[in-house]
Amino acid sequence: VPFLDIQQSAEQPYKIVARCRAFEKEWIECAHGISVIQAEKECKIEYDDFVECLLRQKMMGTIRKQQDMLIKEGKDTPPSHHIGKEEPRP
Repeated sequence: VPFLDIQQSAEQPYKIVARCRAFEKEWIECAHGISVIQAEKECKIEYDDFVECLLRQKMMGTIRKQQDMLIKEGKDTPPSHHIGKEEPRP
């Protein structure tokens, strides 16, 4: 039985489970049969990959940096509601 059994849960609306299944499996296989303290050290890469797949923090940070660079170069403009120039709501 996996430590984090999210594959067996109900249908996921955004398919995160299916997308991250391989990363979860690698992490569980690495951590199986060793202590928690040992697993934290030895399986850090697998765990970090799994968490990145779930949260996509590094990827979103890269996208934000690229958007900021394009805006700075004048090749892109942010939507008006992102810069505080939206029309007042009724």
